[in-house]
Amino acid sequence: MLVCLIITGCSGLHERATVKDHGNQTRNVILIVGDGMGPEQLGLLLSYARQAPDTVIGERRTAFDRIMDEGGVMGISLTYPSGVLVTDSAASGTQLATGKFAGSEMIGADKDGNPVETILEKAIKTGKSTGLVSDTRLTHATPAAFAAHQAHRDMENDIAVDMLNVGPDVMLSGGLRHWIPQETNDKDSAVYQKLEQLTQGAVKIKSKRTDSRNLLEEAREKGYALAFNRAQMDAAQGKLLGLFAYSAMPDGITVTHSQDSPDRTIPTLKEMSAKALQVLTENDKGFFLMIEAGMIDWAAHNNDTGLMLHELLRLNETVDYVLDWASDREDSLVIVTADHTTGGFGISYSANDLPVGRQLPGILFKGREFKPNYNFGNPAVLDKIYSQKMSYYELFRGQFDRLPKDQQTPARLAELVNQYTAFAISEAQAAAILATEENPYYTEGHSSLGDKVVPKMGPTGAFFVYQTDDNRQNLLAREVAADQMVVWNTGSHTATPVLVFAKGSPEAMAPFGNVLHHTQLGRYAIEAVMNQ
Repeated sequence: MLVCLIITGCSGLHERATVKDHGNQTRNVILIVGDGMGPEQLGLLLSYARQAPDTVIGERRTAFDRIMDEGGVMGISLTYPSGVLVTDSAASGTQLATGKFAGSEMIGADKDGNPVETILEKAIKTGKSTGLVSDTRLTHATPAAFAAHQAHRDMENDIAVDMLNVGPDVMLSGGLRHWIPQETNDKDSAVYQKLEQLTQGAVKIKSKRTDSRNLLEEAREKGYALAFNRAQMDAAQGKLLGLFAYSAMPDGITVTHSQDSPDRTIPTLKEMSAKALQVLTENDKGFFLMIEAGMIDWAAHNNDTGLMLHELLRLNETVDYVLDWASDREDSLVIVTADHTTGGFGISYSANDLPVGRQLPGILFKGREFKPNYNFGNPAVLDKIYSQKMSYYELFRGQFDRLPKDQQTPARLAELVNQYTAFAISEAQAAAILATEENPYYTEGHSSLGDKVVPKMGPTGAFFVYQTDDNRQNLLAREVAADQMVVWNTGSHTATPVLVFAKGSPEAMAPFGNVLHHTQLGRYAIEAVMNQ
């Protein structure tokens, strides 16, 4: 089995020699993509594992430590697409899926806009089973890049049709809205009533389609079992289409607080991945599986450090599960990477709350206090970051914005922030967050969160890009950054290279332990899948 976690978005390196031989051992390839997960995000996860006094990571050992401890390799990959410096998820995912340079925001196409056969489609031709798992939407950029061919990532209704035509054996994610006919928007319609029974009330029923195609019925005709909740997924046999949310699935903080509840109906990323492996391993010829932890990126777009840590923990437990599955299997390759880096995140020191001087026993400090000139950060802050009870998005959209207008005050915002996070803000800070003016530099176009992209000049004169037209989350992040010991440089993507981890037979994993571009990474993965 090949497990691959990929960070997408590279272009322009000279090609290295390709893989000549995998020892005829690799049958299974699992590609795990941590969307938006740059080295900085991994640094947060590793710091939390090693240094947080009350870390929830057992033995302070992440899945990434485990890959290396068990003989895996680590490399680095550039992510830029054709002709530009910074990638989006569509271009980066396409480069991972095809091994070819792509243009910005394209799905499954080369830089000239021509459809390119993907690793998933190649696997199907060899008789292997295939699967796609994501905690965002099935038609979102990264999974779409492996099973669709469209001019733009926003063409999600067409992407859904492409995916059904390509026919991966397992598709598990959110995004029901692109699979049901427009008539479902009438709650009195027969199709709405039928779908309400089918989903057992587990998913919001509302369509984004502009036609009457019912892709769920078409999927059934093609032999797919349908699942809309955890119990239906667990009971399903054979080919499986599972859509567990109207759009994205629950965020990492919500999952942390609900995963042990007997009333939980929505599967986790780990549970979806386990089901996919169960189905795909029935094929003696092997399989290709892409797993995306997509909401690391969304948290980073909003500069939400606490949420991002929880998203990384969801990824970590999923990779751990896959490693358990692949242990002692010479026929399986695990690759973990990202599509790009998001946010320009970092853990940093500050001039706030300078440490109190203290005595040290060392001879160099005889008669002298140890008193650093900066606050370099107490590791206990990592536990405070983890303790966040609600994402910034839910805090604003789900709580504050639902208050009566006369209660949407700075005092009430400060109260909510102080209730749901460990980093208190004052009423004056809340007022500064709310006193935003509409930015004149709106750019109509795509954002991963489905809103406008909003460039804005930062306080230092740097060009700061907010990913949505609601930048209150980013402004809240700036107010608490010094207390969190973190910095954010942007609300969008950066060109920082991403890390690549691989675990499998020595021959299969060797090419990934190098300085790569995502097109090379994609070609190596394709060669592993095609190796017979």
